Amino acid sequence: MKPLTFHTHQLKYTGLIGTGGIGSGKFFQLNGAHTLGREESRSGHFLDIQDYCKQHIILHYIKVLLGDRFNVIPIGKVGEDDTGHRLYHEMKTTGFAMDHVQKRADASTLFSFCFYYPDGSGGNLTTDNSASAQVSITDITQAMPEIKALGKKGLAMAAPEVPLAARQALLTLARELGLFCAASFTSEELKQMDTSIFAGIDLLAINMDEARTLEGKGETTRDVEVVEHVIAKLRRHHDRMLISITGGRSGSWCWDGAQLSHVPCLPVEAKSTAGAGDAFFSGLLCGLALNLPLPEAQGLATLLAGMSVTSPHTIHKGIDRISLKTFAEETGFTLTTSIQNLLND
Repeated sequence: MKPLTFHTHQLKYTGLIGTGGIGSGKFFQLNGAHTLGREESRSGHFLDIQDYCKQHIILHYIKVLLGDRFNVIPIGKVGEDDTGHRLYHEMKTTGFAMDHVQKRADASTLFSFCFYYPDGSGGNLTTDNSASAQVSITDITQAMPEIKALGKKGLAMAAPEVPLAARQALLTLARELGLFCAASFTSEELKQMDTSIFAGIDLLAINMDEARTLEGKGETTRDVEVVEHVIAKLRRHHDRMLISITGGRSGSWCWDGAQLSHVPCLPVEAKSTAGAGDAFFSGLLCGLALNLPLPEAQGLATLLAGMSVTSPHTIHKGIDRISLKTFAEETGFTLTTSIQNLLND
């Protein structure tokens, strides 16, 4: 894998410590279009899709694109099972610092069973008693030396699929120690959580469904109005917060504290959109680590998310500097000079 081309002095941040789910899943294609009944038996077949959870997806692209000069430290837990051993090995092979990923014998690795109807609709069943659910505030405080060492040269990232208390502890501790704090939340979490958490977040990355939940005005409001309302709402908690909202085929919106920028999605044939939002978040963090202005980081994120959907897997393992450059040329995506330089030899 070939990382982006940059000099070490270009890095505004030299490492990232994060938490979020580490797990996998299976995808099952149902035969028949009618809704699955409560006691029904239905045939179908497994799809050849490799599934990963949020923290793994986000951190994978960051490590691949920023390479050995950027330290990536996940905090999480997996089970002492085949899936846990496989994921742990993959993360270590990618280059993550694995000191704070524990293997637990008393819980299984986070796992989702996703089912699809012939029209592409479907649902998923996810374990709620997995090893990821055991990530605690204590696990965060045990990473204090690494958080402190990163200081103002570090990014902290808190993603779903581990308890909110642990994620909030990471954001609070990281902010106290000078790190730039980035986070995402599910729609269900946004319905219930104390909004005071936003005061400690420097970058919030959410999708349109999550934005609509935060706005609280229903489905009839136009996307751009939702974006504007959410920005106004969040600025009351943190007036310098950077905000990213992805809208699928509608593209993405980013607020840099002064200006709202919109970038259309790339016109590609998607094999799967699962993991695209996490790839976008990863692209933003890569750009910010390289000291790009948010609108330019948004461009890199758009390119990364656009290429990610050309793979059926939730991590596109063929993405690196060379393949991203080829993909940009093939799609005709307009690159700024800074991003062109990152993609050049």
